[in-house]
Amino acid sequence: MTARDPRDQTRADYRHFLAIATRWMDNDTYGHVNNVTYYSYFDTIVNEHLIREGGLDIREGRYVGLVVETSCRFFKPLSFPETIDAGMRVVKLGRSSVVYEIALFRKDDARAAAAGRFVHVWVDRESSAPTDVPARIRQALTRLVVPA
Repeated sequence: MTARDPRDQTRADYRHFLAIATRWMDNDTYGHVNNVTYYSYFDTIVNEHLIREGGLDIREGRYVGLVVETSCRFFKPLSFPETIDAGMRVVKLGRSSVVYEIALFRKDDARAAAAGRFVHVWVDRESSAPTDVPARIRQALTRLVVPA
């Protein structure tokens, strides 16, 4: 699935969705969501899933996922006020790393307005040494894995 051009991918290519309302402050002077805000949406869907489904304790958990890479391709502008659907899938679930692909869709639009990549490396909070993806988080992410 991931070899296809992201512009050709649809909602059916993603495993988990989260509705995210754009905010007035998300718009830039050109009247659309500023490019850096898309990364905030990526962070939101990934961490929402890890907290709700994987039991991630963001304040006191022993293990944390550090973002080591992000990218985004923009196809159509988003703007306030609209609610977008963020779609997520996992394209690689390694021993200590996870590669997510995320797409942002306008409501009722089958094609993505933007598509990105987000990479976590799991580390021990105190030592920052890489560690295995925690078992409960791995279980929550396994349901989102798509074939390469």
